[in-house]
Amino acid sequence: MPKLVLKVAKTALFAALGVFLVISALPQAQAGVTYKDGNKWVKFGGRIQLQYHSEDPDEGSSTDEMFFRRLRPYIEGSIHPDWTGKFQFDYGKAEDDNEMAIKDAYLTYDGFDMVTITVGNASTPFSREFLTSSKRQQLVERTFVGDHNYGTPDRAPGVHLSGNVLDKKLGWAVSGVQSCIDPDNSKLDFDTPVNRNEDFNEGWMAVGRVDYHPFGYLKMAQGDFDRENLKATISLAAFTWSNDDDNNDAPDDADFLPEDTDVDSVNGFEVSGAFRFMGFSVDAEYNFFNSELVNNGVTAGLYENSETDLENWAVEGGYMLPGNMVEIVAGYESQDADSYEETWNRTSVGANYFFTGNHDIKLQATYRMGENKDGVDGDDVDDVFVQMQYVF
Repeated sequence: MPKLVLKVAKTALFAALGVFLVISALPQAQAGVTYKDGNKWVKFGGRIQLQYHSEDPDEGSSTDEMFFRRLRPYIEGSIHPDWTGKFQFDYGKAEDDNEMAIKDAYLTYDGFDMVTITVGNASTPFSREFLTSSKRQQLVERTFVGDHNYGTPDRAPGVHLSGNVLDKKLGWAVSGVQSCIDPDNSKLDFDTPVNRNEDFNEGWMAVGRVDYHPFGYLKMAQGDFDRENLKATISLAAFTWSNDDDNNDAPDDADFLPEDTDVDSVNGFEVSGAFRFMGFSVDAEYNFFNSELVNNGVTAGLYENSETDLENWAVEGGYMLPGNMVEIVAGYESQDADSYEETWNRTSVGANYFFTGNHDIKLQATYRMGENKDGVDGDDVDDVFVQMQYVF
């Protein structure tokens, strides 16, 4: 155990130094640059996240790599009152023949007092952690409750409505979208049809959400930079997804795995909350999903007899030291499914350093200790993440 701790410490130190030297030459962040011409305007911005990841399983060899976790430029603008358009793409998520992944791609109309209308590929209003931008997370990687690989819907094209009342103390959102699922039964992986693979199951989804802020509006961002005002949020959300039977046949190629199976339906439920005060911050979330397969009698991956109940929950938090430059963070998360021998648990500890007193430029380090990966008893894996972020 002391050798492992020493190895992890040395790895994290060298990775942090390397990432810092690469990024430190960049100019100061400004969170986007806006150009205006009367009522017309255009904004350019983006995020760079260079990450080092080391994985050390109890059985087998350890691996490590350095890569761009996210490399996302965006353009946002308006040439007509109340209308805004935005598109954002990611070169850090290139896969196979996809040199670039489309993220946000939508238009918004906010000319009404009570509702904002968004049409296009945008985030579905489920999971507080997913709706909290990756650039405003305390841990380097999201926990189970915000991971689209385990039940949380990803961005999806469709119609998204949102609004708030009672001086923004009560917010709501609903979406009607098309969403895809990867038929790999070891996951419950939602993906946008905009970046689809040939074997993705297609379907339609309805999503609804309510957020209550008893002490005033609390935005979707982790960490307490304010320190003075007590803020809290309680949220409920749910969705239902149904296969439209348009793409249930497996592709005829060597990459298709026999254990891959088509998903027929998924229903999800969320209850979550957040707290901020005096430098302390806590985010907690519980998700429940019921999923059924098209074919009967399948016991594989997450499924027993073609059905599974998948449960995720997580608690994460931190303390921001005075001066808003250093934050100590920790988290605990758990996942269980019908086919698991044991619950899959992960404990994380780490620290963040904020060069500008906010999320724009920060260095993060997270040490994550995993038990019973994929529900397999005794399959323990430890991970080290070090990430440098620059937002402009």
